[in-house]
Amino acid sequence: MANKRDFYEILGVAKNANDDEIKKAYRKMAMKYHPDRNPDNKDAEANFKEAKEAYEMLSDPQKRAAYDQYGHAGVDPNMGGFGGGGAQGFGGFGDAFGDIFGDIFGNQRGGGGRSGPQVYRGGDLRYSMEITLEEAAKGHETQIRVPGWNNCEVCTGSGAEPGTKVETCTTCGGQGQVRVSQGFFSMQQTCPKCRGHGQFIPKPCKKCNGEGKIKQQKTLEVKIPAGIEDGMRIRLSGHGEPGVNQGPPGDLYVEVHIKAHSVFERDGDDLHFQMPISFATACLGGNLEVPTLAGKASFDVAEGTQTGRTFRLRGKGIKGIRSTIPGDLYVHVQVETPVKLNDAQRQLIKDFDNSLKTDSSKHNPQEKGWFDRVKGFFN
Repeated sequence: MANKRDFYEILGVAKNANDDEIKKAYRKMAMKYHPDRNPDNKDAEANFKEAKEAYEMLSDPQKRAAYDQYGHAGVDPNMGGFGGGGAQGFGGFGDAFGDIFGDIFGNQRGGGGRSGPQVYRGGDLRYSMEITLEEAAKGHETQIRVPGWNNCEVCTGSGAEPGTKVETCTTCGGQGQVRVSQGFFSMQQTCPKCRGHGQFIPKPCKKCNGEGKIKQQKTLEVKIPAGIEDGMRIRLSGHGEPGVNQGPPGDLYVEVHIKAHSVFERDGDDLHFQMPISFATACLGGNLEVPTLAGKASFDVAEGTQTGRTFRLRGKGIKGIRSTIPGDLYVHVQVETPVKLNDAQRQLIKDFDNSLKTDSSKHNPQEKGWFDRVKGFFN
């Protein structure tokens, strides 16, 4: 008794530590000294047993109260102490291990207890859908066909052949789990016979092979909100894979992809497109009519417009899902050089070019500036 360390000291917590603090401290030590992580390490094994005993005492309100009042004598069964029970050797590790490591690795079973068949949520599914830019901008309602599950009409969902019944698994007694000893500790694992169902079907239904469900196609309505962007997903709750042991079904995620458009290119809420204009329009200016997703719009091109200039039409883009106002439409003009000229047209171009050369710096300011920058290369 004199050589036993203080339980609070073992876990590294204060004497007024609450249950969560004690549990967290034990979990940290259990992970550090667990035999699976420290094979053939006697010191780690001893520390692990010591931490387990400390946790068993301090996690039980009655035992903790006896320990706080009487020390180790209050919880030592060999001393006839007041706590009763004491540490019951390493063979009793299963419950403490399940409580602590269930928090670490997660427990997907329903009911909140450690007994009974395991209940699992069904897996999520993904469906890829392509829509047009117009549908993305305005919103769209459509239908999709996806695989679904219905109760088997032969066995009415039981999974057993008509005239037979589902029986309780004799290996796990209907619990869905069995306790397995591994070396000096034991743990629970899924029953190998019933695979966690807790029940066994001697004669599975031939129609559904004992599943109780038949896979069938189902039609779902999908509402695509206006302004959706490429790659966004729409969740259809409960339309994923079915759960196990009456667990909840998963979800279906519809992933939206927007087809490339023949005219517009989308950038967030803004739209861009390239528009060719004639040489004469670029020189003289004028009013141009352009397409938008909502119809037509027009804007003025100034005299002397250069190729590559961008014109911005406010509010002619797309109103995104999270936006309060629509984006803009950007028109990038490209001056188109005339091709396949006849002799008369070529002569007109030459005459026109000669007339410009009489005052080149006035009519071709970019050309003059460029020659001023590179004239040293020609000397």
